[in-house]
Amino acid sequence: MREEDLVLGDGRTLHFYDLAPPGEQELAVFWHHGTPNIGRPPEPLFALAAELGIRWIGYNRPAYGGSSERSGRDVASAAFDVERIADRLGIRRFAVMGHSGGGPHALACAALLPERVVGAVSIAGLAPPDAQGLDWFKGMGAYGAAALRAAAQGRAAKAYHEALGLVFDREMFTLEDWDALAGPWSWFDSVVGPAVAKGPDGSIDDDIAYMTPWGFDCTRIACPALFVHGMQDRVVPASHSEWLARHCRWAELWQRPDDGHISVMNYAASSLVWLRGQLRVD
Repeated sequence: MREEDLVLGDGRTLHFYDLAPPGEQELAVFWHHGTPNIGRPPEPLFALAAELGIRWIGYNRPAYGGSSERSGRDVASAAFDVERIADRLGIRRFAVMGHSGGGPHALACAALLPERVVGAVSIAGLAPPDAQGLDWFKGMGAYGAAALRAAAQGRAAKAYHEALGLVFDREMFTLEDWDALAGPWSWFDSVVGPAVAKGPDGSIDDDIAYMTPWGFDCTRIACPALFVHGMQDRVVPASHSEWLARHCRWAELWQRPDDGHISVMNYAASSLVWLRGQLRVD
């Protein structure tokens, strides 16, 4: 996998990842990482992606890894960053996939780059904070809800919350989640450590972006969109994907009755096959 830095016109740097299949390239998929992760694409899906002719592109959002901070960024800003990387690589059209906090950023690209994004997958992703008719925090674990409520109060409150150094609540993950983390999705260990090594700024900016206006309208997403969610998810309640699927024009919803926030990634391979099956990139 190739790693590069892209210097933007405003002086910021984006660190990105590029893994092309050995044979013919059929489709480029931009991976959008969760919080706190870096943007290295998911290794458990590499072999399948190669079979499908999929080229993986990922990048570290601002303040993660080698990417510069961008003060006051919103979710919509991901579309600008992805477009710049696609231009650098000469990729005209592409698909997007995100897990957890990566879901909203993938949707931003789908909504704001309609001429370029041909399909989107959001796995265990958040709905907008102003989603009408959605009891946004219902079903969310107390640990995660407290972090997002602090973010909704602004950067000072969120930074104070992070400085408390609260111990992670292991009950946020189900037994199925822990099994996945001990097995095929132990890969998450390799993307969480580098994300937090630089400090909490990336997580702070992410959470504030989730809890403030996103900068785009989900109802404007016109490409095929797939929402996948575990019904036992205690980090992002399944009701978030239900709301998103109702408000996106060409949406499918896959609900996994026994899965949580991590174990639902066992269906990421099927999601990738779905994504490739919807599309032909010319």
